[in-house]
Amino acid sequence: MTMAMTTKKTKLKIAIAGAVLVAAAATGTALAANGTSAGSSAGAGSGTGSERPRIEQSKQKTPSAIKADGPNVFPHSLDFDARSKTFFTGSLKQGKVYAVGQDGKVRTHIDDPELVSAQAVNVDRERDRILVSNVDYGTADHSNKDAPFRIAGVGSYDLATGKQDWCVDLTAIALDGKQHLISDVTVAPDGTVYAVDELTPTVFRIDTEGRASVFLRSDLLQGKLDIPNFLDDVGMSAVEWVKGNQLVIAMADGSLVRVPVKHPEDAQKVKLSAPLASPTAGMRLLKDGSLTAVSSGLLSGKPAVIQRVEPRDGWKEATVTVTDTVKDPVTSDVTAGPGGTTYALSGGLADLLAGKPNDGFTLTPVKTG
Repeated sequence: MTMAMTTKKTKLKIAIAGAVLVAAAATGTALAANGTSAGSSAGAGSGTGSERPRIEQSKQKTPSAIKADGPNVFPHSLDFDARSKTFFTGSLKQGKVYAVGQDGKVRTHIDDPELVSAQAVNVDRERDRILVSNVDYGTADHSNKDAPFRIAGVGSYDLATGKQDWCVDLTAIALDGKQHLISDVTVAPDGTVYAVDELTPTVFRIDTEGRASVFLRSDLLQGKLDIPNFLDDVGMSAVEWVKGNQLVIAMADGSLVRVPVKHPEDAQKVKLSAPLASPTAGMRLLKDGSLTAVSSGLLSGKPAVIQRVEPRDGWKEATVTVTDTVKDPVTSDVTAGPGGTTYALSGGLADLLAGKPNDGFTLTPVKTG
């Protein structure tokens, strides 16, 4: 996953050792490091004859894991476009955005030299665009290996063609000289983009023309999770715009913060029935207004945890329940899929940090309630 500069550089140099430890902790589990994935669920065959037991028909309709054939893509986030029935995912290694078919075939959709590593990917269907966060772990093909986490931006790209609309440099907006990692983005109904920074307590706002500003800086958003031998003070990992014109921000430590868009100074922690498993990695807004979240087993080597978060009192409180697990510990995101399904992404983060190749990634269907 993802501030004195010297400290972070040192930690990055030993990230390989840290990744090896992660892999060791995950022994006996199917790491998506060598996984493959992408795409949508394989629908069940209709079968012949109406006398088949209902249980067998039910099993046939259960979606299967999707294996994507994208070598060395190492995605961290993805989104699904229902109209084209296509998943879109970014590459931490190559800095590109890929379209993934339901057959697991992967093709390049966005190839922008400004993108070093493409982390967050959000399909804005209302405006026919894809939003992508630009980051640099120091492990990408075009990384500045001696100055990681100095790239922080968001780009907007045409959904059909992949052509850039704009790409904004958020380090020029922050002007704080710190390291940054734009972990996730969300879109409000008016088209405003909100981007969260995992390494500083900063939320950025970007209008539809690509004009950016600092929306909120708050101690509530200060990171508290340490990833041994890699990063300290890891903070905001995911964000969603929710009903009531609010942002719900997931912190890597398992807490949630509610931010009223019109009064961000009134941000407060959501009172949870139980904290989310840590580190929280990605979220998806469900049709009923609840959230589903995935928490990585990066630190424990245990299966990743899928949780449902049901709000009460306008997101001042919420109930957290575990709905599923994913065998691969290093699972980093959840997204909608075809036919009302939800898929979790395992992109091979441990192998990327360890400098190992991989031949693809995996999408696993998960239960959300």
